[in-house]
Amino acid sequence: MNILTFRTNQELNAAGAGIITGLIQTNPRAVLGLATGSTPIGIYEELVSSFKKGLVSFKLATSFNLDEYAGLPLDHPESYHAYMDQHLFRHIDMPAAQRHIPNGTAADLEAECRRYDLLLEEAKQIDLQILGLGHNGHIGFNEPDQSLNSGTHVVKLRESTRQANARFFDSIEQVPTHALTMGVGMILKAKTILLVVRGKDKAEIVHEALTGPIRTEIPASLLQTHPNLVVLLDEEAGRCFHGKQ
Repeated sequence: MNILTFRTNQELNAAGAGIITGLIQTNPRAVLGLATGSTPIGIYEELVSSFKKGLVSFKLATSFNLDEYAGLPLDHPESYHAYMDQHLFRHIDMPAAQRHIPNGTAADLEAECRRYDLLLEEAKQIDLQILGLGHNGHIGFNEPDQSLNSGTHVVKLRESTRQANARFFDSIEQVPTHALTMGVGMILKAKTILLVVRGKDKAEIVHEALTGPIRTEIPASLLQTHPNLVVLLDEEAGRCFHGKQ
């Protein structure tokens, strides 16, 4: 585990984007696992900037997103399809056929999960998986539980998760109650995992996840078992690692 703390968001974003562009430059056919939410936006902005400067091309790369809300139209502004298009895909040269996101509007969500797992199996292995961290320790939409699913599955979102995501919607009632998410088992198969955490409100949970007991009640704690975990923290999220309470 390699934990890096940055004084500014700009430095953190540049570091995260640098890891990704370095991978693409050495392996143009790399498979990227992508995340959404507010955490990776700055990293995506840096990737777009590098692409526009001619420093990197995504033409041969493939991507798989972690998750998507169930029942939210793909063109809804808060769907992860719309998010990825707004913050990354429309600005780079990765072909649409090489970009994969679970379809939360599928008629049969369980069949959609199986379809997504088959696509992941065909890709063989994600080279680099980006992750954020939920306040309750969830990764993707893998919520705390007595057991965790390995493959892509439908999950009922915890009320705390819906409350945390309500800031993106007009009201809590508009936040979907379910989502499709890549399973922890598939996440852990990635060659490299890039965990990005920002803010003092995440300081205690990131410290507990990375230094406390490994348990399914904190899904992110399973990342301790990964052989190549890189953690990028801003100073506020990393304060517990420096004795600052």
